[in-house]
Order: sequence, then structure tokens, then C-alpha cells
Amino acid sequence: MIKSILLGIFCLTQISFISAKDIPHDSKNNTTVSRSAFQKIPKTVIIKTKKFKIRIDKQPNGKYLYQSWNANAKITTKPGMIISDGELIPDGSGGNYYFSFSNKGYSYQVWRNYLTDSAQKAPYTLTVNDPSGNEVLREDGQVVKN
Repeated sequence: MIKSILLGIFCLTQISFISAKDIPHDSKNNTTVSRSAFQKIPKTVIIKTKKFKIRIDKQPNGKYLYQSWNANAKITTKPGMIISDGELIPDGSGGNYYFSFSNKGYSYQVWRNYLTDSAQKAPYTLTVNDPSGNEVLREDGQVVKN
């Protein structure tokens, strides 16, 4: 009986060490992000706001590509805007994050809202800030394709 208990404890310890090894570490922000947060980030997401359709794709180099169209345009047409070299920024430990892009001094952020105060909150929010840092656009978005 004691041998079985000791074997069980040994196995649990080994599994704990393996799991601890798999947790990514973001050296840029000196934070540890849970593995479950990374599992929820799609390689491609398409969202629709009131004015835009936005497609975000993870590139082979680990950066993100932002493409946007008018809300009524088809995604098969040429995008109205393309921004490369976007970054994924974790926001807290609950799984929220945002994609950050820069273009001609403007900053574009697409926030993923996992944890909110309201069940009515949209799953994504687009914010655009001008070069002075003033917010010029904020629109909630729904997933079109994930």
C-alpha cells in the first residue's frame, strides 16, 4: 500500500515538472502567461464592426497581419488597409489580450474580451488612436470566422 502511494506521489511530481516547463515566459514584459491563454488565440480571426471587416492572421515569423475592408465589402476583394508586424499583447492573467498595430503614426488595437462585467459585451473591440494618442474610433466587433 505504501509503495502504491509513493509511486502515485512520484508520478504527480513528474507531471507537475512537465507542466511547469510548458508555461511560456514573455521576456519583453517579464511576465508569465498561462498556457490556456495561448490555446485560445486563433491563428486567423475575422471580425465585423459597424464600419469594418477585419482579418488578423498570425505570420510564420510570429508577428500578426492586419487587413481591413469596408463592412459591406467582400473579404475576397483587395483590402482597404494592410498593416504587418503586429504584436500580441497579453492583458492580465484571465486570458484577455490585444493585437497591436502601427500605421503612419496611428495605433490600432484589437482587444479580445474574455473577462467582462457584462454578458452583453462583444468578444472583440477595435480602438484607433491618432499620433497624439487621442482615441478616434472605438467599435465593438463580432466574430465572422474563427
